[in-house]
Amino acid sequence: MDNTQLKQQLVDEVEKRKDELIELCSSLIRIPSENPPGDSTEASEFVSDYLKQFGLEVDWHEASEKMYNLVSSIGDESGKKLIYCGHTDVVPAGDLSKWDFDPFSGEVVDGWMLGRGASDMKGGLAGIIFAFTLFKRLGIELPGQLTLAIVPDEETGGEFGVPWLLENNLINGDGCLIAEPSSPLNPTIGQKGSYWFELEVFGEPGHGSLSPVAGNNAIVDAIAAIEKIRTLWDLDIHMPEEVRELVDISKRYLREVEEEREIFQPVLERITVNIGTINGGTKSNVIPESCKVQVDCRLPFGITHEEVSDYLKKELDSLGIRYSIRLFGFKSVANYTSAQDPVCKAIVENIEFVTKDEAYGVMQWASSDARHFRDYHIPVLQYGPAYLPSIHGYNEKVLVEDIVRCAKVYVAAVVDFLYETSND
Repeated sequence: MDNTQLKQQLVDEVEKRKDELIELCSSLIRIPSENPPGDSTEASEFVSDYLKQFGLEVDWHEASEKMYNLVSSIGDESGKKLIYCGHTDVVPAGDLSKWDFDPFSGEVVDGWMLGRGASDMKGGLAGIIFAFTLFKRLGIELPGQLTLAIVPDEETGGEFGVPWLLENNLINGDGCLIAEPSSPLNPTIGQKGSYWFELEVFGEPGHGSLSPVAGNNAIVDAIAAIEKIRTLWDLDIHMPEEVRELVDISKRYLREVEEEREIFQPVLERITVNIGTINGGTKSNVIPESCKVQVDCRLPFGITHEEVSDYLKKELDSLGIRYSIRLFGFKSVANYTSAQDPVCKAIVENIEFVTKDEAYGVMQWASSDARHFRDYHIPVLQYGPAYLPSIHGYNEKVLVEDIVRCAKVYVAAVVDFLYETSND
């Protein structure tokens, strides 16, 4: 049997067993795994038990209290190594009265899988788990190693999932696929950087009846500072030539695929600035002596954290205010994997194999665990089922057919990556 025939056999098996795949996804959604608080115990036990029923060994690694990383591998470890990665945690469901259905029901209605995590990312998680077991269940001997890494701590940008596994040398590979949500034909092969900071502006308290003559109002000074911070968007950033093609094709994607998002094209080349929270003052008749502002900036290719910090210092110093800046949360620079890397080609070419449509990789304007793999020189991309407008919102859902399609791509891509590249 040649590789194409093997791929088709695997794709056909996914189709034949799709009801089992969908039930697996439903079961995962029915397990609340909100982060915060981040307790992955129940979800991890379910995944481990599911894998063990097929004779697969699972290693447990507790990175923090009730945060478990699961690692399981099959195949020949002396060959090429491919990692399939997914996270069990989901963002909190929030106000349950704003949902049209139980966010933890895992129901299928009119072809839609419903519930928190359906798109981000229990649909993709079910797909990689199912694909992983299929090789074992069919008795297929892989010429390389396929590793399944199930992590607990992605949604808060925490350090107890992928970065912890990598730091402790518990996973390694020649390529990685993260089953994060994407569009059906466009995996994400690059992402912008992150620069989150808290600005604290200091004033002098006084009686509110004397403002603005008396005291020094920290909130007023913070407003002036915010206007300076927002000018980061206006910076003209020189983009390295080697990423120009990726940015241009990502713009094409916004124009031609997600047409309603065409307006977002400039985001790929500029620093975005979100003033996320403002906290200041004690009461209305007291001149505030402190105001804290938390800001989320995403950095395009062509600028560093140091350059952003230098710009902010220059602009804020020009105001003559008293302030401090503290970085927190996500910290990364823009990063990508070449579209010509074997792991990118394996996924993109098998999207085309399964769908018979043109596929290509694009950038995302947010951040994810992919950056950690690239820090360790592991080529990586993201591809998973999703109804993108519902991610992190109320009434999250995903099409059942998208879950099945992605699982077909996952099994086929293993063949191309491990079989064909093993002979290079």
